[in-house]
Order: sequence, then C-alpha cells, then structure tokens
Amino acid sequence: MAESSRPMSSGSGRPVYGLASRNARITLAAVKIIFIGDIVGEPGRRAVNEVLPRLRRRHEPDVVIANGENSAGGSGITPKIAEELFASGVDIITSGDHLWDQKEVVTLLQGEPRFLRPLNYPSGTPGQGSVVHQASNRPPVGIVNLQGVTFMANLDNPFVRVRAELERLKQKTNVIFIDFHAEATSEKIALARMLDGQVSAIIGTHTHVQTADEQIFPGGTAYLSDAGFTGPHESVIGREIEPVVKRFLTLQPQRFAVATRGVKLQGAMVEIDDLSGRALRIERLSEAVP
Repeated sequence: MAESSRPMSSGSGRPVYGLASRNARITLAAVKIIFIGDIVGEPGRRAVNEVLPRLRRRHEPDVVIANGENSAGGSGITPKIAEELFASGVDIITSGDHLWDQKEVVTLLQGEPRFLRPLNYPSGTPGQGSVVHQASNRPPVGIVNLQGVTFMANLDNPFVRVRAELERLKQKTNVIFIDFHAEATSEKIALARMLDGQVSAIIGTHTHVQTADEQIFPGGTAYLSDAGFTGPHESVIGREIEPVVKRFLTLQPQRFAVATRGVKLQGAMVEIDDLSGRALRIERLSEAVP
C-alpha cells in the first residue's frame, strides 16, 4: 500500500495528519506553536537567525510566529527585514504600536499575507489582522494580532472587534492563537479571561519584560502576560542604558540607540490539542546567544 499524506480518520471522525502506511501505528500529535517576543534591532534579528534553527529541531513546531514591530533599528519593520526573518525560519510576523515607524511598511501591508497588523485598526486600514496558517499535512492554525487601548493609541475596542473575527476563524480551525500587544497587564488578563475556552492561547507583547505567569485557564486557554523581547538584555528594554537614565534625570530629549550586549531570544512554546483547541502545555523560552 502506498503512503499517503492526506488526512485520515482516527475512528472518531478526528483527522490524522501526516504519513501513514498499512503497518504504521497512527499517532495524534499536538499542534506546536513557537512564539518569539518583540524582536529589537539587528541584535534581535541575529538572535532569531542563530537560535531559531535549534528551537525548530527541539520542538518541531507547526508554526513560528514572531512580533517584528521593533526589528528595524528598534522602530518598525521594512520589507527587507521581513524577508530576513522569514529566511531565518519565521512563518508569520505580527506587529503593534510601532507599525507605522517605517514608511516602507505599506508594501508589507498591501502585499505580504504573512504579515499582520493589529486587527482593531479602523475599517479601511491597509493590511490584515488575522491569518490561517497550515503547514504541510498538519492542522490549520488561526493567528490574530490585537493591540490594547489602555495607555496606548485609541484604536477600536479589541474586546469587541475580536468576537466577530473568532466566529469567522472557527469556521476553519479550532486552534487559534492571539498576540495581544498591550501595555496594561489588567487589559491582557481581562481579554484572556473573556476568551477562555474560545481560543487556544493568548500571549502578550509590548512591555519587553518576560513575565512568569504562564498558565492554562480552566477553559483551556494558555496565557502569558508578556513574552519578553528578543535582543540585547544588558539594556533598558533593548536600548542603551546611559541615555535612558539621562532622560529620566534631566527630562531632556535623548537618542535611544539599540544596545548590543547580553542578546537573548525570548518567547514561549505552546502545545494544543487540534480537535478541541485546548492548550495542553505552555513553556517560556529564554535562550542566550553565545
């Protein structure tokens, strides 16, 4: 009997993805997602290029998602840098409040389906706030990018906008991941509590400080308040220390250059049951670059 890569039935109506032969024992593997926290400048891009290949070998993820809104010199993203991240092994790039810092981003918004901007921008804004990614012979994964409004720009209400989008995505998949780019921890937790059992995982970005509150809520949604950031950690959230301190001391404008030392890749790995969409495990990632 020839091997087939088409989904097969497990006997309960559940699709089995991957290769199967007459003598092979059919196994069901969890969907694995690697999420990379805010990539800051060239040091962050270097960390992705050097660390992601070994994370892929270790975890064999179905999709790698990275927040790239600080990847161009610490402010915004360009098409060239997006291609660099894709070549390093990133599948989907999300963004946030620095979306418009590089004018070339319009090219990504208009023509790159692997690039997301926050869903809750007003209707008519270029780009997309969600995508369904499907690796070869694996279940589809819905990915949503949201931005908070507390202490941030006054976008549309993410609590309201996300509901209709989830209804649309659930027609295609039960596995749904949200990057919630927000300042206030309370806003992040409140959204996750509201959506517990409706999405597989919600991981926060923006503050550049990795939190230690990873958990799976009662309804099966994995949660982490902030994934941290990928870049130089001997810094003030990725920037050279001295000018930031001087700004606090004098209140005078300073140039906040991207730092260079103590480079790490930070983020999280989530395992999800593909049938129910419930999270099975969440693990923080923090890998130093030699």
